[in-house]
Amino acid sequence: MATITNIPFSKLDLGLSTEYSKTVTEQDIQLFAVLSGDANPVHLDAEYAATTPFGEQIAHGMLTGAVISAAIAMQMPGPGTIYLGQSLVFKRPVKIGDTVTVTLTVADKHPSKPRATLDCVVTNQEGVTVVEGQANVLVPTEEQTLSIPDLPKVALG
Repeated sequence: MATITNIPFSKLDLGLSTEYSKTVTEQDIQLFAVLSGDANPVHLDAEYAATTPFGEQIAHGMLTGAVISAAIAMQMPGPGTIYLGQSLVFKRPVKIGDTVTVTLTVADKHPSKPRATLDCVVTNQEGVTVVEGQANVLVPTEEQTLSIPDLPKVALG
């Protein structure tokens, strides 16, 4: 089983940056629709989506937000981080097959808490910004290395 090590508050330097990427599939969009209850046809109905200004199916905005959450959980600061808040601005649609890359950068630290503000920029495979914002997180004070559990197998049907 693979392991992951967090970055404790003492090592989370201003300007520290990391990236996390994911290719968005049609199944991701379908699973997010089931999980969230958001069955907007622009996400699920290719024929309808073709009539919209997007011209094709797009991912839910918050699906991209969830990829930011994964970057925080799996990259920086990592396990033990508590997500306190997030601002998001959706700049461009994310489409089926897009590879989104989240760049997290430590923008501010609040030593008395220990909390940090992370700048979050999400780009697609063409380098175009699709989402940007800031996350506020409570950062672990101790370094930990943990096993990464296998994701459960899920099937739509």
